[in-house]
Amino acid sequence: MTSTCCSCFQGLTGNKKTEFHRRRSGSWQPNASLIPDQMTNAWASPVPRTQPGNSPQSPGDLDLVLSGMDTDAQLAPIKMKSINNRRSKFEVEQLTMSPGSLPKPLTAHEREQAIRRLEPTATFEMLNEVPDEVLEEASPQAQELRRKLTKGATVVFVSAGYPGKRFIYERAAALGVKSVILDHPDSWSKGLVEEGIIAKFLPVDMSQSSDEVFKEAVRAISELGKDGITGKADGVVTFVELSVPLTSRLAEVLGLPGMSPAAVDAARDKHRTRAALKKAGLPTPSNYLIKQGSELKAAADAVGFPAVLKPVSGAASLGVKKVLNFQELESSYLEVAEELGGLVISSGALIKAATGTKGVNASSVVDLTVLLEQYLDGPEVDVDIVMSDGDWRYAAVSDNGPTSEPYFQEFWGLCPSLLSKQQQTELKELAINSVKVLGFATGVFHVELKYTSNTGPQLIEVNARLGGGPVRECNRLVWGVDLVEEGIFCALGIPARPCSPPAPYTCIGYTFVNAQKSGKLTSEATAKFEAWRKLP
Repeated sequence: MTSTCCSCFQGLTGNKKTEFHRRRSGSWQPNASLIPDQMTNAWASPVPRTQPGNSPQSPGDLDLVLSGMDTDAQLAPIKMKSINNRRSKFEVEQLTMSPGSLPKPLTAHEREQAIRRLEPTATFEMLNEVPDEVLEEASPQAQELRRKLTKGATVVFVSAGYPGKRFIYERAAALGVKSVILDHPDSWSKGLVEEGIIAKFLPVDMSQSSDEVFKEAVRAISELGKDGITGKADGVVTFVELSVPLTSRLAEVLGLPGMSPAAVDAARDKHRTRAALKKAGLPTPSNYLIKQGSELKAAADAVGFPAVLKPVSGAASLGVKKVLNFQELESSYLEVAEELGGLVISSGALIKAATGTKGVNASSVVDLTVLLEQYLDGPEVDVDIVMSDGDWRYAAVSDNGPTSEPYFQEFWGLCPSLLSKQQQTELKELAINSVKVLGFATGVFHVELKYTSNTGPQLIEVNARLGGGPVRECNRLVWGVDLVEEGIFCALGIPARPCSPPAPYTCIGYTFVNAQKSGKLTSEATAKFEAWRKLP
């Protein structure tokens, strides 16, 4: 039985001292010596260094880190390969026809019945001992209490992502979480057990179809707690795009806190997202759903040019291209099909196949469905949002700058945004309303938008997970908010109330060096990178 520290709880409730305990949490404890004070290599971008901790007080020196980069655009992954050189049915389904063969979302009645059949989690029992007004506070003391409530919880992470996402599991270990990673047997993350970063690794054959992966995952998670290493699952979460639909359904069937599967499905379908915004009276560009090549002419007539062609349920900007006329539309439609047919998928991440690497031929498995929509000009921005108990608790705007066309690659960013306060407010409001309209009530979201010259703020897409690349560090260093931590709170049903200052602690600017064509870096080029790394 693991007891939590009561000092901060006592300070928030006056002189009354209340003790609460986490029952049957398991014997595993993280190896504290392996948990760094600062995650300096969590992503490869220029960042100001600060003092250790989650609430930085002042900016430090600028340091350029040239290491394995994990970006939203997945520009430079290292040593990625397909699962045993086989095609993953699960990931192809989630890439091209999400939610694939995953079960339909439960009705409200079915979900209520599922929850009633299950025993309350240890975290839920502990939360019942804390006054609501205490957990509603957005203060450093209340945040420390939320961290104490997290200690000892068993959290299942679905898909590990790139090795560059190691910082997620390091942060969870620092919180005292008994992390369990569910992934394919050859995942890099199984080594984290031996390092003392995670408690268990659950191997699941991710090359199966989505429904088979779901069933195997439910069985594996249901067995937790029987060996005494961990407790039963208190929460389930993912930081990997393709595993969001699966994770939402696992949470639902297991009676755990999580995102609505229906909301997740709507967010991953760009056409359904546009329809939901239009129905709610929110701004949305004209668009047309293309299921086959014969519909290209009708789409062009409905949307006009310039326009943007994009897969309905794609990720990482793959297959997205600007087209200026009907001839470009025809050629780009074929190009998108070819691009999606040359992917390599590893631990839920997407990359283009290198020469000699067997990729995922998505177009041979399912029909390619794409969306043609009105081209949006203007600067691109991100709004990182924390939702809890049906309302937004944090929303920070950062700039992405103009993207490289016609493929819309990001090449620089700035946090916080330099747009006017009025523009930032409009963008933030649209981002929050978009998340709500889709049906989300809790979670961490990475929302991409543009501020156009003619129609003001316009939504690009809602990602129901933490953004990639420098997103976590930008929010942590600039606003003192750790989105990994907030995501874990949401997964456990702990009210998320980030504590952020009225003004940013510092500012961060970063840039990406995008390759103009596919290929390999020569030894001469890599030597230049090493020289840049040593610059003061």
